[in-house]
Amino acid sequence: MNIEEYRDYCIAKKGVTESFPFSKLPNVLVFKVLGKMFTATDISNFEGISVKCDPNNVELLREIYSAVMPPAYMNKKHWNKIAMDHTIPDTLIKQWIDDSYDLVVKKLPLRDRSKLKDLP
Repeated sequence: MNIEEYRDYCIAKKGVTESFPFSKLPNVLVFKVLGKMFTATDISNFEGISVKCDPNNVELLREIYSAVMPPAYMNKKHWNKIAMDHTIPDTLIKQWIDDSYDLVVKKLPLRDRSKLKDLP
C-alpha cells in the first residue's frame, strides 16, 4: 500500500475528514470520523501508520507481527504503529484500519452515530 491508496481508503469512509492538527508535527496527516482520530501517518516518509486497536489485541499483534509496534505519540494500550515495509498484506492493513474506524465509531455519542448513518 502506498500513501495515495492509504488516503483514498481512509477518506472514502463515512464521516471522515483529514487534517494536519499538530503544530509541532506538521507532516502528520490525521484521519478522523466525526472529529475523532482513527488513523495517522507522517506524509514526509510514510514509514508507518498508527491505528486504534482493541486493548485485548494490542500486545498479541505486536508479538505476531514484527512490523507492528508501539506508537511514539499515542496511548500504547490502545494504539499500534504498523511499519509500511510491505511485510503485512494490504488486506490485513485495511482490516486494521476498518477495526480502528469501528472502535472510534462505537465510542461516539448516540446522536453522532445516528448522524453517521444518515450520511451518504
